[in-house]
Amino acid sequence: MKDFIIPWNERSDERDMGTPAKEGKPVTLTIDGFEITVPEGTSVMRAAAEAGIQVPKLCASDNLEAFGSCRLCAVEIEGRRGLPASCTTPVAPGMVVQTQNEKLRKLRRGVMELYISDHPLDCLTCAANGDCELQDMAGAVGLRDVRYKAPEGAGLANHFEARDTSGQVNPEWLPKDDSNPYFSYDPSKCIVCNRCVRACEEVQGTFALTIEGRGFDSRVSAGGAGDDFLASDCVSCGACVQACPTATLQEKSVIELGTPERSVITTCAYCGVGCSFKAEMQGDQLVRMVPYKHGKANRGHSCVKGRFAYGYATHKDRILNPMIRETIDEPWREVSWDEALSFAATKLRGLQEVHGRRSIGVITSSRCTNEETFLVQKLTRAVFGNNNTDTCARVCHSPTGYGLGQAFGTSAGTQDFDSVEKTDVVVVIGANPTDGHPVFGSRLKKRLREGAKLIVIDPRRIDLVKSAHIQAAHHLALKPGTNVAVLTALSHVIVTEGLMDEAFIRERCDWDEFQDYAEFVSDPRHSPEATEALTGVPAAELRAAARLFATGGNGAIYYGLGVTEHSQGSTSVMGIANLAMLTGNLGRPGVGVNPLRGQNNVQGSCDMGSFPHELPGYRHVKLPEVREIFEQAWGVEIDPEPGLRINNMLDAAVDGSFKGLYIQGEDILQSDPDTKHVAAGLAAMECVIVHDLFLNETANYAHVFLPGSTFLEKDGTFTNAERRINRVRKVMAPRNGYADWEVTQLLANAMGAGWNYTHPAQIMEEIAATTPSFAGVDYALLEEKGSVQWPCNEAHPEGTPVMHVDGFVRGKGRFIVTEYVATDEKTGPRFPLLLTTGRILSQYNVGAQTRRTENVVWHERDLLEIHPHDAEQRGIKDGDWVRLASRTGETTLIAKLTDRVSPGVVYTTFHHPDTQANVITTDFSDWATNCPEYKVTAVQVGPSNGPTDWQEEYAARTERARRILPAAE
Repeated sequence: MKDFIIPWNERSDERDMGTPAKEGKPVTLTIDGFEITVPEGTSVMRAAAEAGIQVPKLCASDNLEAFGSCRLCAVEIEGRRGLPASCTTPVAPGMVVQTQNEKLRKLRRGVMELYISDHPLDCLTCAANGDCELQDMAGAVGLRDVRYKAPEGAGLANHFEARDTSGQVNPEWLPKDDSNPYFSYDPSKCIVCNRCVRACEEVQGTFALTIEGRGFDSRVSAGGAGDDFLASDCVSCGACVQACPTATLQEKSVIELGTPERSVITTCAYCGVGCSFKAEMQGDQLVRMVPYKHGKANRGHSCVKGRFAYGYATHKDRILNPMIRETIDEPWREVSWDEALSFAATKLRGLQEVHGRRSIGVITSSRCTNEETFLVQKLTRAVFGNNNTDTCARVCHSPTGYGLGQAFGTSAGTQDFDSVEKTDVVVVIGANPTDGHPVFGSRLKKRLREGAKLIVIDPRRIDLVKSAHIQAAHHLALKPGTNVAVLTALSHVIVTEGLMDEAFIRERCDWDEFQDYAEFVSDPRHSPEATEALTGVPAAELRAAARLFATGGNGAIYYGLGVTEHSQGSTSVMGIANLAMLTGNLGRPGVGVNPLRGQNNVQGSCDMGSFPHELPGYRHVKLPEVREIFEQAWGVEIDPEPGLRINNMLDAAVDGSFKGLYIQGEDILQSDPDTKHVAAGLAAMECVIVHDLFLNETANYAHVFLPGSTFLEKDGTFTNAERRINRVRKVMAPRNGYADWEVTQLLANAMGAGWNYTHPAQIMEEIAATTPSFAGVDYALLEEKGSVQWPCNEAHPEGTPVMHVDGFVRGKGRFIVTEYVATDEKTGPRFPLLLTTGRILSQYNVGAQTRRTENVVWHERDLLEIHPHDAEQRGIKDGDWVRLASRTGETTLIAKLTDRVSPGVVYTTFHHPDTQANVITTDFSDWATNCPEYKVTAVQVGPSNGPTDWQEEYAARTERARRILPAAE
């Protein structure tokens, strides 16, 4: 097949329409003699733009509410006095508008003169030359001369007045602020349009910026006196930079490399929000990533990771040549692709000949594309001849698949992200959207500022509990591990107080099963008063939260790894499903059950059949009719016996029966629980193949290293947390020579497969032909629609934004009894505290990508959050080195005293390998899916003088394992 070449640079509707779109009944008016019909509430500016008439503007942007400060957009309206601003003037029936005449031209030139008089005229050397709205508007209004001069010392000289303690006015000089690693702030070029301030408030919701001073002395300020951008509350999302019409706020990459000349639309490879970006280029040099305004997941917004943290793609640590070694004690040796693949194939086939076909397996990646993941699971089933395939998606979200599958019949979120705009009450449980899913977090904060109510269920006080202009109605600060008890207590209140939606339950759910569930949940032992001592949640607070959710209107539940990564993770998901069905909050916008996926393609890696017991589309491998579909497509026989999960592979390796593993894009030594057991399993294998960008921690135990490609270097698709299938487009050629799907194909063919894909579009055709929920998906549809949400098939040819509209996939919704069973991980005299883990905004997962960017400025090491009371008992001060020990292992890190955690609870992140937080976590796991219990570990904390013996040994081993022999002359 010929390569599917996409001439994708700019869409025709990239124009900034000036003000946001509105919904309402049609209104017809006349603008410059053209009759146009637009929705009621539309601004005159946007109406003109819809007719192809651009009204000059500086303070207006279509992602911000109208402000009306620049006066450049004045128009004349028949029958009205003066010249009103078109951005703040709504249309009216029969209105007659003139956007161009001599009076308006004179006014606009005068306004522009005032702006230019206080602005440096260094256009030829300015970084924004050719990409500056002030420059464009000066041309648009025909400004050719400037009659005014700014007050001496103002504007160009970065001067403003400040009063000292005696009240005297003193001149101060404002230097350029280069403190932020990604963008600069030049106050001399600020025209005080307020767009950056408004973007920080309306789009991001951080409220970090303000306008300080008056007249010529006014300027943007980031925080208090003396604060720079790095020290401020700015989260570096880039909204202010994108909003700035001049070079006041400018990416340092543009200052260094120049204005980009072309762009390609692609999808971010960080979290599960799945933001669309324009990768703006000069040749094959990436200049900047700009959030794409038509991206249906992000709607033109971004976070610090997607916007700026792409430098890892060209980092010096990146491995670009294949490497092999006979034993893990030897240094690496660079070889050709042919030699590396032949070495790997020979090893794997040899192991199967000696130890049987089930002695080897694969691990797929939630960072790779759907097409790449599909090929890796196909490799083990069609080439290795077994089902030994697993993924980090099971290690984090498999309880979602099991729990929602049991209750609703499908294993994914029910809504799109737009749905949050219509919710009235939001429950966030076991998730931290502002850090883990920040673009969705911003959308949620916007809805909360509009009046929606919030219930946070989390042992830690996350930012959503209280931050700028938002506050949770209830924070249920439960004891880690008691999610099921809290959820059942919420349902107890709703049922016993008669707050359930009986009509919904009778129509949409199994009524007999509900009767059994209602009897169970009504038992007094599940009341908030009875569970208070267990959960730590005050009974009155829990009752109030239950009443709010049941009676507050549209109710939506968003949850994360704090729900799934428990020994009762699946039970908790079922409890969430019960809560949604009880209140009738399913099947329409503004409601639903929504798992927030951690990595960019967690949903996709599950969809593609990465589990050892399921083929693509969540169909069990034991079903002959399912196997037959793939046997006909692949021309092989599929093993009906489920394969091994990661933990089973490691156990079998230690026992001597599992010998070889191909790992694409995962670092199980850092990300999986019980690090020492993972290391023992890897060390026992005879052929470990790591396919990744960097020599990660797992590669310490590898025999073959196959260099991977970044998301910028490949074509394919990601599926985000809302089931949205987004295109990933090649921005530049792979620096290692091959996209990851090509590497997997080369390995398969080295083992005799005979695959001949020439483009990922062909792999998607195979996915569509074998997977019912993807039956209608192809690249042509994705080009036409931008993205679609599965199921996309004959019944839903354009995808499914909201699930379960007319009925559940399984027919009737199923209420499931959720008995609380305490974890086997118990606190005691030796280990009296509970450790829980999570993520931070600037870092991503194991940090392999973000640690190789300037994001380390915000988080250079993992810290242990501990309550001041617990710290005082142990003689620990803020910033001290502490020893963190569990029954499994110990490590050291620096203490951070904070009341964000409750007494008895400590918290840390897991982004840095020198901390190795997972040397502490246990091997306990979810009863249904083996999802590890990362979130509950009994620990003790005490003072420390530095790294543990294990950390020192680990560091020394890592240094030895990463030796690379110099290339032969």
